[in-house]
Order: sequence, then structure tokens, then C-alpha cells
Amino acid sequence: MISFRPVVPADLSVLGKWMERPHWREWWGEPETELGYVRDMIEGRDTTRPFIFIVDGEDAGYIQVWFVRHQLGTRWVEENPWLEWLPTDAVGVDLSIADSERLSRGTGTRVLQEFVRKLRQEGHRRIIIDPDPANLRAVRAYRKAGFQEIEKLPGEPEDCLLMEHKVTEGVSEE
Repeated sequence: MISFRPVVPADLSVLGKWMERPHWREWWGEPETELGYVRDMIEGRDTTRPFIFIVDGEDAGYIQVWFVRHQLGTRWVEENPWLEWLPTDAVGVDLSIADSERLSRGTGTRVLQEFVRKLRQEGHRRIIIDPDPANLRAVRAYRKAGFQEIEKLPGEPEDCLLMEHKVTEGVSEE
């Protein structure tokens, strides 16, 4: 059983502890900086929607959805010019598993499949994810969840692998 709940201010301390873990530090920025971004989200200064994902009744990690159109004209485009080449209706997803014991056990794949189903039900047709290609565990999980690499975009750095979850018009994902 996988579910999602919005991050609330009381979650920031546990998120900070998760962000200190080695498997997070390898792929995410400084914990205080990352927590500041999440704080901006829950206080409405950033439209990215942050969630805690729950697996079998236990808080098991973090997932967020961000909106390409809301990033245009911001500092994020200055740092990631490839954003301007994405369809403006696309959304992006980022996630990390709380405990290293859950890595390489299918958790990320299952969580991402459920989150994509949720986003599709909300009407999102273009869903991307942008792992570091050196994060082979994540890339494998994302492929298993239905994401496929897309053509390299202008300004896309070497430490970014753009992937999209494809839907064919008229084909149900149920």
C-alpha cells in the first residue's frame, strides 16, 4: 500500500535527518539549502508540491512535483537552460527514499508508478524526471516505472539525464 500526504512544517525536522543520510547527500544539495526550498514550497513561495510517501503505513521518503511553466523566467532556468525547451504543460518529479535499507528493493519504482498514476488522474500528460546518469540505481528504477530517455536538450548538463513517462493518446494506464 502506497499513499502520499503533503509535507507540513512538522515534517521539516525528519526531512532534515533524512537529507543528512549518505544516500541522500550523494545526489541532493546541502540539507539546510534543500530544507529552505521545501519550506518555500509549504509556505507558498514556490509552486512545487512536496509530499511524504507512505509505504505500508510507514513514512518512507520524499517526492515532489514541479511545474515547468512556473520555472520559466526564474533563477532555475538560468541554472538549467534546458527547461526552456520542455513543453510548458510538463511537470517534473523528484524523489528520494528515506532509509538506505529500502534501496534496490523496488520501492522507488512502485512509488513512482503510483505517483504517476496520481498525476495522470490530475490531468498531467507530460511527466519528466531528471536523474544524474551516474545514479544507475535511480535510472533503472525510473525505467522500470515507465520513464524513457529523451533527446538531449540545449543547455542540458552532463550530470542530467532527461526522461519522460510516455502515454499514447487513447491508451488507458489502468
